[in-house]
Parts: sequence; C-alpha cells; structure tokens
Amino acid sequence: MKRFLKVYLDKPELAGLALLIILIVLFQIKSNGVLLSFENIRGIMGLLPEMALVAIGVTILMICGEFDLSVGSVFALMPMSMAVMLNDGIPFSLSLLLGLALCAVIGLINGYVTLQFSIPSFITTLGMLFIARSLTIVISGGFPPLLPDNLPTWLFTDYIWQGAILRMSFLWFALIAIVATAFLSLTNFGNWIRAVGGFNEAAASMGIPVRRVKIVCFMLCSMLAGFAGLLQVLRLGSPLPSIGEGLELQAVAAAVIGGTALAGGIGTVFGAIIGTLLIRTIDNGLVLSRVDANWFKFAIGMLTMFAVIANAWMGKMSRKIKVEAHK
Repeated sequence: MKRFLKVYLDKPELAGLALLIILIVLFQIKSNGVLLSFENIRGIMGLLPEMALVAIGVTILMICGEFDLSVGSVFALMPMSMAVMLNDGIPFSLSLLLGLALCAVIGLINGYVTLQFSIPSFITTLGMLFIARSLTIVISGGFPPLLPDNLPTWLFTDYIWQGAILRMSFLWFALIAIVATAFLSLTNFGNWIRAVGGFNEAAASMGIPVRRVKIVCFMLCSMLAGFAGLLQVLRLGSPLPSIGEGLELQAVAAAVIGGTALAGGIGTVFGAIIGTLLIRTIDNGLVLSRVDANWFKFAIGMLTMFAVIANAWMGKMSRKIKVEAHK
C-alpha cells in the first residue's frame, strides 16, 4: 500500500493513464472495433491539439496556484482579431504575432488585477471571460469575416502527407508539449512555478519573484489558448464568434483528471494530455457506442469529482503515513 501511494504521489497522472486504457478497451468492444479504426483515430488526433494546448496552459497556471476561466473566450478572440487584421491587408506572420501579443496582454491584465488587488483569479478571469467574448462579437460585426485564400494553412492544419493519420497541428502540439515539459522539469523557473503554487509564502521568503512568476504563467496560459483557437479556425476555415464556449471548464477538468492539484504545486504536462485524451475518448466512445450524447457532461463531471476526491484521499493518507513514520 505504501509503495502504491508513493508511486501515485510521484506520478498522479498514471491513474488517469490506467483509466484511459480501460475506457479504450471498453469502448473498442462496445463500438465493435470502430474506436481504434484508422479513420476514427485520425479524427481524434485532428481535434486533440486544439483542446490539449489549452489544457497545458491551464495546467501550468494551476500548478502555480491560479485559475483562468477566460481561455475559452481568448480561444475565439485571437483568431477573430487575426481575421480582421488579415482582411485589412496585414500580412499573416505579423497578424499572428499581434494576435499572440493580444493574448499576452490579456494574461498580463488577468495576473496584474488578481495580484494587485488580491482578488481570487477565479473572479478576475470570470470577468475577462465576458469581456473577451464580447470583444470577439463586436469586432466580428456580428458576422464571421471571410479568411483570405492565400493563408499558409498547410503549415498548421494540413495532414503531414497524403493519407497520414496526423495533421501539422499535432506536430505543433507535440513541440509545445515537449518544450513545456522541459520548462517545468529542467529550469529554475519551472521549480519556481511549483514552489509558488505549493508554498507561496515560503517561496516569497526565499526570494522567488512570486508576482512575476504568476503573471508569466497567466500570459503563457492565454497565449496557448489563443494559438489553439487559431488552429481550430484554420481547420474549420471560419472564425466563428462562438467557438471555445465551455472549453475553459473542460480544460480545468482535463488538468484535474490528469493529476493536477487544485491547491497548486502538483501537476504535469503529460497529465494534462492524458486528461484531454480521456475527455476526447469518452466523447467519441459514447457516440460510437450509440449512447445518448447528453451523458457526456455527466461522465466528465463524475470523473472530475472522482479525481478530486482521490487526490484529497491520497494526500490525507500520505500525511498519515508520514506522522506514523515519525513516531
């Protein structure tokens, strides 16, 4: 039991991985083998990067001890602002940089307001959720603008080669996931993020720039959400003002299911990816198994509650074992 507890505390995402394997086997049987078919996996992998990038950003911010409920709105605002700039004759590369800069500014505002006025990030970003969504609708003029025909969509959403199972978006996602993992695990700033999330006051007393660390995490979270929104818009071919609605809650669920602690300090990029895969597998598996799709949110809710309860129980068991060991 103690060995199992140690493994879980060191790698909480492994529980999500085990559940993912179980669900894949279950849905593979229920769907008569369709779940793991080439075309179905191709579809899942095409959608995975868009949600997974948001989940990675949310996970990094949660490790730092904060939340961002505005990512779904930023997911829509960034590509919409790019579409407007492209229609005004601004080159794609410059529009992309300006769109990401807009996301960074939103993250900066979220972080500054939260820290400067000691407001819970839940409230700050809830307000930004409405602000960013409103801006998206306003700048669209009520109708989604048309995207120019000469955009380099091949670099972001085309399949790697004809008949391939993966799109270029997956390569962007994989690159960002690798960089984020290395950033969290191999750099001093990554250690600062965990320290700030798990031991805020102790981190400040050690000289760690707590405010700067949190603001950078807010900015990274917004930029990843905006880039993910761009991938979806380039895939769909139209910047709809309504995209990303409810995505913030799924991203938080993916982070928690993947082992990220609500209190901060604990979490991994790999866990966020596992959580996203679980959500996508449940969504896809229910449809293929001909189960009423309305059960999807019920399943995600139950899974999130179970993950939170399991993490809390494991934390209590860990503290109990440590107390017994010191007697």
